[in-house]
Amino acid sequence: MPPPEAPSATSSHMMKTTKRGRPFLKLTTNRQYFRSFPNSFTTDDAARNLASLKFSQSNRGPDPREPSRIVTTTTTTTFSMTRDMAKAMCQQFMDARLIENAADPGSNLFKERGVYVLTPKGLHVLERFMSKNGINGDHLAHVFSTQPICMKLLHLERRSVDDEIIVSHSAITALFRRFVGRQPNYPPEFIETMDAFQKYHERSKGVALMDITEKGTGKAAVTHKHCFAAVTALEWLCDFTSVIGREEAAEMAAQFVRFGLITLVSDKRKNNDSAIIFTVRGAAGGANSSIAQHGEFRCTAKAIYKVTDEGRRLARWDLPDGARPSPNSSAANVSSNARASEDHSLNASYDAEKKGQKESNTDRLKFIMEEPQLRALFREFLRSNFCEENLSFYLDVQDFKKSFSTTSSAIAANVPPARAGQKATPGQLAMERHHEALIQKAFVIYNTYLAPSSQSELNIDHGLRNELSAYLSEVIHSMTGKSFQGHVDLEQANHFNATQLQTMIRLYERIQTHVFRLMATDSVPKFIKTPRFLALKVKLVEEDDGPLADFPLMNSSASTPSVPPGLSSGEEEVGGAYVTISQRAATQERPAGAAAEHR
Repeated sequence: MPPPEAPSATSSHMMKTTKRGRPFLKLTTNRQYFRSFPNSFTTDDAARNLASLKFSQSNRGPDPREPSRIVTTTTTTTFSMTRDMAKAMCQQFMDARLIENAADPGSNLFKERGVYVLTPKGLHVLERFMSKNGINGDHLAHVFSTQPICMKLLHLERRSVDDEIIVSHSAITALFRRFVGRQPNYPPEFIETMDAFQKYHERSKGVALMDITEKGTGKAAVTHKHCFAAVTALEWLCDFTSVIGREEAAEMAAQFVRFGLITLVSDKRKNNDSAIIFTVRGAAGGANSSIAQHGEFRCTAKAIYKVTDEGRRLARWDLPDGARPSPNSSAANVSSNARASEDHSLNASYDAEKKGQKESNTDRLKFIMEEPQLRALFREFLRSNFCEENLSFYLDVQDFKKSFSTTSSAIAANVPPARAGQKATPGQLAMERHHEALIQKAFVIYNTYLAPSSQSELNIDHGLRNELSAYLSEVIHSMTGKSFQGHVDLEQANHFNATQLQTMIRLYERIQTHVFRLMATDSVPKFIKTPRFLALKVKLVEEDDGPLADFPLMNSSASTPSVPPGLSSGEEEVGGAYVTISQRAATQERPAGAAAEHR
């Protein structure tokens, strides 16, 4: 039995709507150009409702006067927004493909007098927001039932520092496979006779492809298969992934070019036509790799690209349905291992003996940690049970240990310490700055999760807590002559050396093991029985759109850079991708059934 959970602090925030939980913006029928547009809003509606927003933040934690009681403190902030700022915000929504002009869906500008509707992607995001924050959506049932909804939205992980997409091999692989689909997507001839649901269902299979025949000068005609227009690619990426705007979409498309997955066929624009050419740079691959140092994508109306042989191989178009690449391929090994882990971790018997159950839940938790889409769902589950800090602490310590081991490798291999009286080199200075950052991070973790009455204080073994407190008290008293008050400030933290930092890490690892065991034995058995977990498992494992292995993600055992941040200009954060599923779209059987009638 895990120890009883002590009161711990947690916080949440959400955008408040009306007193009854309804969104501010009321969707009605509006008229423009002698046409009626249901479930829409006008520019005036948006500006008026964005003029006054309310945000609420709730902090839940033990009462300082009586720690056994849990109290919730809610702070509501109201702020105003000018009309110009509201229009700029709506332009961001348009760029992200969350809303579109009802009368002119091809327009990319939020106009002064326009009528707008939510896109399928916008409905997916709205549904997810309402679900996460407990907002009643009964009044929007008609909107969700009469418009197409994006069934699966592919999210690309972003850097916490600047919110830019993390470009990694695993992320590009996942994005490209979703982009081109499990099979080449040539639209059917009768697509113009389809309704909105059927057309959207066809688009969701992958970017629309075509074959292009070109006549060379004095040469026979050449046919290029699996081609697509550059503009079509940008629109698809904006509609079915988390990219925000055509610029980010062009960046991802340029990465496809850099990775050798697509190539330019032709760009027949006139010399005086304007053109935006997006270029990305990165490290080239090995001798047999298709990855180049730079990639270029032409965002023009006349530009045509095609999927390369390498793109076909990565998409696995030529394999029988459900087949995997050769076992000799490293990608195949990753994929097959993930699938084997998935089958073992997700489908193990719930009726195993006590010992077997513990082992099974440990394996499940390891798999959840390695798969961002499962990890995100697990985090939501822990948050609803007021123990999200367990997962946050575990992951923060994992990141911290990777940073520390990377620094140790660099010290041993590349950066000798400066001699007495010798001026430090730029590399040594960077190493010192990084070491200071590590010390600060170590005590951010302590003050966040382990200090008495901290906002996210962990419920850990009493002996472990006392051992950590006694060590810090001894070190701080020996360095500063001051007694330890339970929290470590920046000045005290900067006195710690590498040896003392290693001791802290060893103590963190023991606490981390305790937290992992607690999650495996207490949280995982409950999590795997939740409807949302079971729905995600069914959708991602059994649907014809592909299992979890179709979205390869860099796991926690992936190799890390051999030098610490700040010493390598080619450093790249580890990133991945995950999928969110629309439960409302899953109940819309109309697209699949109607499409089947045409076939």
